[in-house]
Amino acid sequence: MSQPQQRVGSDGDAELVSRVQQGDIEAFDKLVVKYEKKIFRLARNITSNQEDAEDVLQETFLKAYSHLGGFQGNSRFYTWLVRIAVNESLMKLRKRKSDRTVSMDEGVDTGEEIVVREVAVWEDNPEQRHSQTEIRAILDQAISSLKPALRTVFVLRDIEELSTEETAQLLGLSVPAVKSRLLRARLQLREKLTRFFKRKGDDVFAYL
Repeated sequence: MSQPQQRVGSDGDAELVSRVQQGDIEAFDKLVVKYEKKIFRLARNITSNQEDAEDVLQETFLKAYSHLGGFQGNSRFYTWLVRIAVNESLMKLRKRKSDRTVSMDEGVDTGEEIVVREVAVWEDNPEQRHSQTEIRAILDQAISSLKPALRTVFVLRDIEELSTEETAQLLGLSVPAVKSRLLRARLQLREKLTRFFKRKGDDVFAYL
């Protein structure tokens, strides 16, 4: 699959990309060091699997290196790299014989219409009772419970902080479709976190 041409941008990558295109492998190593943690986090959030994320990380940079000669800089280098990582992550999901995500109640989604069920008021901060590590683990589990189509949009928009337009371009979706999926993801996460903290006996607040 050919990779889209992207704009290098003004984030300091232009010189490194140019050097790689001229055969400087050390310059590519610097790009790897700069972005490997972000790409791994992205892949892990989409695949919900450590080993798959490690594979995606390797494949992403291998493909990026092999296609960098044709990179013309119509968009940011990082956006171009994310596109490769997303494609690799989605391929991993498709190759799985079964989806291990935990399904949410389908009552939230009625097709084109989103029905918002009653959500408890989140008043006090649960961080008063939970450590940052525990909160991170709870959030990771909640994100992993989303269906891949919703999880991918949520990761790109709310974790990687890409724009709606960039997310739509990366996933081949319309902007309204991205907004709809993001809303569904946020609603489901809010409800799941509410249920968790109520079960723990905590008063909770809205993360999303």
